[in-house]
Amino acid sequence: MTTKKPAKKTNQFKLEVNLKNLFIIGFVIFFGIIAISSISKELNQALPEKSISTVVEDVRNQKVKKVEIVDNKILIQYKDGSLGVSYKEPGESFLTILRDAKVDPSKTQIVIKDTQGSSGLINFLSNFIPTILMVGFFIFIFRQARGAQDNVFSFGQSKAKRFNKDLPKTTFKDVAGVDEAKKELEEIVDFLKNPEKYKKLGARTPKGVLLVGPAGCGKTLLAKAVAGEANVPFFSIAGSEFMEMLVGIGAARARDLFLTAKKNAPSIIFIDEIDAIGRSRSSGVMPAHDEREQTLNQILVEMDGFTPNEQVIVMAATNRGDLLDSALLRPGRFDRRIVVDYPDLEGRKAILGIHAKGKPFAAELDWTKVAKRTVGFSGADLENMLNEAAIYAARNAKPSITMDDIEEAAMKVKLGPQKKRLQSDYDKKLTAYHEAGHAILTHFQSHTDPVHRISIVSRGMALGYTLIPPQKDKVHETKKHLLERIAVMMGGRAAEQLVFDELTTGAANDFDQATQTARAMVVDYGMSSLGPINYGPTSDITEWGKSYYEQPNISQETLSKIDQEIKNIVETGYEKAISMLKEKREALDKIANELLVKESLDQDEFEAIVGKKQTQVE
Repeated sequence: MTTKKPAKKTNQFKLEVNLKNLFIIGFVIFFGIIAISSISKELNQALPEKSISTVVEDVRNQKVKKVEIVDNKILIQYKDGSLGVSYKEPGESFLTILRDAKVDPSKTQIVIKDTQGSSGLINFLSNFIPTILMVGFFIFIFRQARGAQDNVFSFGQSKAKRFNKDLPKTTFKDVAGVDEAKKELEEIVDFLKNPEKYKKLGARTPKGVLLVGPAGCGKTLLAKAVAGEANVPFFSIAGSEFMEMLVGIGAARARDLFLTAKKNAPSIIFIDEIDAIGRSRSSGVMPAHDEREQTLNQILVEMDGFTPNEQVIVMAATNRGDLLDSALLRPGRFDRRIVVDYPDLEGRKAILGIHAKGKPFAAELDWTKVAKRTVGFSGADLENMLNEAAIYAARNAKPSITMDDIEEAAMKVKLGPQKKRLQSDYDKKLTAYHEAGHAILTHFQSHTDPVHRISIVSRGMALGYTLIPPQKDKVHETKKHLLERIAVMMGGRAAEQLVFDELTTGAANDFDQATQTARAMVVDYGMSSLGPINYGPTSDITEWGKSYYEQPNISQETLSKIDQEIKNIVETGYEKAISMLKEKREALDKIANELLVKESLDQDEFEAIVGKKQTQVE
């Protein structure tokens, strides 16, 4: 059976090629005949036409060298080299005409060409070929129409890609930094490999596993590892692939996908970016006959409906888990919700170890230091950082990758490449004092992290930057730390006003971050005199069982108090920044002047000027 299908396909392909070639040959012959006829006609029209009586007289006077008779056309070649053409009546003989005029035919050479056969062939072809072309044209149109019809009916077929065991596969050994998620998925794989171990204790296989987390943290990589480890059919599809311009196609594709998975059970279906089709259904505001909702309804029924579905596990990934429909998240559909978050210190070290394979690194490189330097990096960020470090080392013809290369790559990943912008001396001095103000406020406060690097080299949209990465992964933020962070953000503007007695536009982003932090303290965290009350958008439960965000009813008086609290927090931070910079003016000037000379200072160079940070954040 498997050998006949390719042969049939090959024969069909040959038939299509032969029809196409025949179609082309017919066109060439038809237009060739037309071209020859038109050329012959043009040549005949170019010859001077003579009457039959003139031709007879010229033969009598022995001026004609040769007469060539083609049907009713008489071609005359004169002894002086000129040519002419004449025509006789159909059925009349030129020899008879000469004899009737009492002219001896032997006075010239007469050649009679029989074109009866060739003329009949030309007439046949000229009549038959257009018919062939017309028939071929309609066959072509019908075949195209049939192909279009086949495409229409194929819209309802699933576009899921089946995992190929022959391709290089990803395993759980290639995944790091998400140990809890990996353990959960290893259990799913064990369910499929050893179902009896669980059935004898009455446990059922989870029907769905939802991977939720920020972009780049390894959700799709975990799905690939499951595909490589499970040794069962694995079907992968993106949420957007269910959608088409035709109504009902998404639901049809969902049915086809689950039908295929059931036929190959036990099997796994992976839906990437499920929020494209799994968003909360409308609760009366939007129409309920939306194509996306029909697709979601079909998936809900397929996962846990009237028809049993015990041998198919559905995996899905999204970074917008808050948008998903509550019916999709209930037990019996997605039984397990696995959070794939940013890796911690040990996780980053493990991820760096995986992506460092195959790259030459300097022997003195401290991977623990690199892991501490990259707090807040996702797995994708770390992979990109090591790749950029390798590119940077190769660009500078280095035999191995050093810590400097990794540092430059980390800066590029987070802030963008360096830009050598043309700045005036005054602009450079402004930027130097601005960044020095941030650094001084960071260094001399007790609940802030140490300064890692200061630079007045432009990156991205920033003219300069002060890099203050967290020393360790934090779970909670304290009020003291948040207030000191706001003071650090205001340090740039405070330094500009203190030194230049001028206000610039360079602190706009600092104000934005400071205001957001202060608003969160007042509205979300209850860290103000207004008390532990949430004044921000809250999650409310609709009558349909789905939460949505709604602005609570707040009086204008309370809103005014909120605005006043935010203003007080930001202004207090600004006053603290001014006060501390006045106290540390000498250190501020030293740092700014050093930046004007070197453009960038790392932690050791910075602390050599201002001293070691005595108290660090706990």
